[in-house]
Amino acid sequence: MVTVAKALSRCFLLLLLLLPLGCNTEKQARPFPQGLREDPAELSSGEAKELQQIKWHRKQLLEDIQKLKDEIADVFAQMDCFESTEESRMAQKEKEMCIGRKKFNMDPDKGIQYLVEHNLLTSDVQDIARFLYKGDGLSKTAIGTYLGEKDPINLQVLQAFVDCHEFANLNLVQALRQFLWSFRLPGEAQKIDRMMEAFAARYCLCNPGVFRSTDTCYVLSFSVIMLNTGLHNPNVRDRPPFERFVSMNRGINNGSDLPEEQLRNLFDSIKSEPFSIPEDDGGDLTHTFFNPDREGWLLKLGGRVKTWKRRWFILTDNCLYYFEFTTDKEPRGIIPLENLSVQKVEDPKKPFCLELYNPSCRGQKIKACKTDGDGKVVEGKHQSYRISAANAEERDQWIEAIRASMTRVPFYDLLSARKKKIVSKQ
Repeated sequence: MVTVAKALSRCFLLLLLLLPLGCNTEKQARPFPQGLREDPAELSSGEAKELQQIKWHRKQLLEDIQKLKDEIADVFAQMDCFESTEESRMAQKEKEMCIGRKKFNMDPDKGIQYLVEHNLLTSDVQDIARFLYKGDGLSKTAIGTYLGEKDPINLQVLQAFVDCHEFANLNLVQALRQFLWSFRLPGEAQKIDRMMEAFAARYCLCNPGVFRSTDTCYVLSFSVIMLNTGLHNPNVRDRPPFERFVSMNRGINNGSDLPEEQLRNLFDSIKSEPFSIPEDDGGDLTHTFFNPDREGWLLKLGGRVKTWKRRWFILTDNCLYYFEFTTDKEPRGIIPLENLSVQKVEDPKKPFCLELYNPSCRGQKIKACKTDGDGKVVEGKHQSYRISAANAEERDQWIEAIRASMTRVPFYDLLSARKKKIVSKQ
C-alpha cells in the first residue's frame, strides 16, 4: 500500500507540473515567440535553432504525458489488485474464524488451539477471556465447560473472564443475572465452586463494604440461585416464603445476620423475575453429540404402549438422548439423569435389561421429554425407563457409563460446606 501511495504522489506531482501545457498538446498549436515568423524559409539561423528546441521540448512533454498516463493506469491496476487481495484475505479470515467457532463449540480446547494457530486469537489469557466474554457464535455451554476446567491456563482465563464483568453499584441479583447470562453453569460441583468463588471475589472487589467476606457473598449467591429454583420451578410445589429465605441465611455475614431489607430486596427481585437461562449460540445440537460418553443401539420399552423399539442412544452432558435413526438431527427423546439412579433388572420378555428410576419419587413420572407423532415436544410418560442391551457385558458398560454421568444438584452440598467454613472461623 505504501508503494501505491508513493506512485500516486509522483503521478499527481507530474500532472500538476504539466497542467499549464494542457492535455491536448498534440491538437493545440503552440504559439511562437513574439517576433518569430512561422515560414521556415523566412527564418534566420537563430530563429530556426529556437524552433527546433521548441519542437524538441514539445516532443519531450508529450512523452512525459504518455508516461504519466501509463503510471496512473499502473497505479489503478495495483489498487484493484490490492483491494481484491484484501477482500480475499478477509473472506479467508472469516471462514477460518467460523471454523474455529464450530471447533470450540464441539471441543473448547481444540477450538482455542485452532484459533491461536491461525493467528485469529493470541495465547494471552486476557485475549482468550475477551473472546469468550464477547461470545459471538459460541455455545454458552462450551464457554462454561472451558471456564470450569482446573488446568492452570483455564483458571487464569476464568479469572480474566470474571474481571471482564463490571458489578459496581449492582445488587447481588443484578450481578448474578449478568454473570450467569454470559455462559451456561456446568453441572459438576467442583467447577461450580471455582466459578462462583471467582464471582464472589469479583463482586466484593467491585462493591467494597457490602459483605464482610467473600464467603458471605458466595453463600448468599447460592441461596439466591436455590431461591430462584424454589419460586419458579414448576416441579416445586412448596414455594419458599421470605421467612425461610431469611432463616437459611442466618449468621452468614461472619457470624452476623444480613440486613433484612437487603434480603427482602433480593427476594422480591427473584420473585418478580426469574433468572433467564441463555440459549446456546452454537446453532443446533451437533456440538452436544460430537464427543459422547457412550453411544449405541438399545431396545427401549414404551411408556404408555408397552412395546420394545430399537433406538440409537447417546449419553452426554448428564443426559441420555435417543434417536430413531443415526442420521436424525433431532432426538426423539431426552432423559435428564439428574437425581436418577440406574440398576440391573430382570424382565420376562427381554434379557440384559437396565432400569432408570427416581429413588426418592417412586411412582411419579420422570422429568423427561419426547417428540410425538405430530412432531410436537411433549412430557414423557415414564415412571421408569427399561432398556435392553445385546448382551450382559454391553448392559454393564452402559450402567457404568450412566452412573459416571449422574450427578445430584450440587448447590446444597456446596452451600453446606461453605457455611461450615464460616462457622469454623468464628
